[in-house]
Amino acid sequence: MSRQQVKEKDTWNLVSFFETKEAWEQKLKKIFEESESGFLKIKPISFSKDADPKRVKQVLSDFFEYMRQLDMIYTYAHLKHDEDISFTENKEAYEKARSLYHRFMSAASWIEPSILQMDEKAFEALLNAKELSGYHFYLKKLKDQKEHILTSDKEEMMSLSGRMQGTASGAFSALTNADMDFGIVKNGKGEELSLTQASYGKYLKEQDRVLRKNASEKLHASYVSFENTISELIHGQVQNHIFNAKVRSYKNCLEAALKPHNIPLSVYHNLIDTVSNGLAPLHRYTSFRKKRLGVDKLYAYDLYVPLIEMSEKNYTFDEACEIVIESVAILGEEYQAILRKGLTVDRWVDVYENKGKRSGAYSSGCYDSNPYILMNFQGTLNDVLTLSHEAGHSMNTYLSNRKQSYHDAGYTIFVAEVASTFNEQLTYEYLYKKAKTKEERIFLLSAQLDAIRSTFFRQTLFAEFELKIHEMAEDHAPLTPDIMKKVYGDLNRKYYGKDFTVTDGSSAEYLRIPHFYYNFYVYQYATGIAAALTLVEKVRNGALAPYLGFLEAGGSKYSIDILKEAGADMSSKEPIENTLKIFSTLLEKLEKEFEIN
Repeated sequence: MSRQQVKEKDTWNLVSFFETKEAWEQKLKKIFEESESGFLKIKPISFSKDADPKRVKQVLSDFFEYMRQLDMIYTYAHLKHDEDISFTENKEAYEKARSLYHRFMSAASWIEPSILQMDEKAFEALLNAKELSGYHFYLKKLKDQKEHILTSDKEEMMSLSGRMQGTASGAFSALTNADMDFGIVKNGKGEELSLTQASYGKYLKEQDRVLRKNASEKLHASYVSFENTISELIHGQVQNHIFNAKVRSYKNCLEAALKPHNIPLSVYHNLIDTVSNGLAPLHRYTSFRKKRLGVDKLYAYDLYVPLIEMSEKNYTFDEACEIVIESVAILGEEYQAILRKGLTVDRWVDVYENKGKRSGAYSSGCYDSNPYILMNFQGTLNDVLTLSHEAGHSMNTYLSNRKQSYHDAGYTIFVAEVASTFNEQLTYEYLYKKAKTKEERIFLLSAQLDAIRSTFFRQTLFAEFELKIHEMAEDHAPLTPDIMKKVYGDLNRKYYGKDFTVTDGSSAEYLRIPHFYYNFYVYQYATGIAAALTLVEKVRNGALAPYLGFLEAGGSKYSIDILKEAGADMSSKEPIENTLKIFSTLLEKLEKEFEIN
């Protein structure tokens, strides 16, 4: 179906940005003209030792006001682009918005270094100035990163290199999403099926093991045929991280990724160490899965198929909305009311797939708009859980925007997955309580265990792999395909245990993971679900106010502190050990369900 055939009620309502596309174009033209004669032409200011707080406030006020307008321009353009990525007009608009954004960030790159030129005494006076009380945390973060912020001219150079440093990631995306053709695979009946990135995930959940095996082997063989190219791209991305770490005087890449957000390195190491010492429940689950599937050997393509064959219930979008809204009742009537209005009245969601629409799902929006959710809703249980997940993001955004000023509203990636996974957990529990048959309970328990396996254990495996290849590169060791396959294969053996069979294909899985082009990103999925599961228990025990405070906090404090105040101390082992315990408890419930005649 084309975009024009989609009913208006099933599309997101972007009027909270602009009434029409023409209004957006007029705003883009206006802000471009203003930038040419305004901010982009402002000469850098060299703040003196006794910089006037009023002057600093004016510079910051102008900077953030301009950023705020750019956010509206850019976010609207990327949402329109994702409605149909083949539509040339939307592509051009998106590129215009991106270009203006990068130009502005380059032009404004002098601000922070100039402020930091002040000596410590003068900066302390700035921190305590009444006029700058609204920017206190912003200035504190600057001070904490002072040793890693460069001079104005060097910051401008780093800003100019931003798009260039995205080359490896862009090349990987172009190669794997546009240039690679995975061809045709046969199912157990000998029927030929098209293999794509999207269909691969679907095939892995099919009971037809021949299809799963053929799809897995064909897909990974395609990646292996480009293993030298892709390995070089990964190596290039790692070198980007090494370059940035050295230029900014960090000890290593991990510190460069975590320290700007005040995340102790111990959080990363604690996650890997605690999970590594607590893999027994995952090994038990792997053995249980092998037994229930009745296979001689358990392969990677056997990890996603449901443990019970049943006709999966199909949900309408209205039913999915009601399930999600009802499942979060514990968060209070106001939370439910806001969410209900967003999903059913204000049209936060772009619901169905159309030709050219971006795949997957996400939550987006900006400070001056509603939150928006992109979906490709098919009516499956996974779609219901995806809606719940993205609604968690959107409510986090809505509440933090409502409570915080623009420059303190944006929350970091470290906490981004907490609210979404929290809601997803509530939806699992709601559906489990409503289940009427043993088969439904088994299906839901299996799905929940697999969600924890993929979000907690698998992402920790990814995090350990990412750390190892960075440490190897920092020690000047080569990152060849054979070396990385060995590292990845050994980690799979460690995490999944003796009843899991590692193959050349599963050892090469690292080649297709787009998150390895991010910067120590994946560990946050694991810490996010650990924090979410911990906070669900806290809220069930009456600690609702601290959790709502977390949702409203945005980026007004360091993320590690916001989570700690809410009840999840990620510098301790408790949330990680709690997640291991929850996984073990769910597995016990699943085992008992299978024992019931």
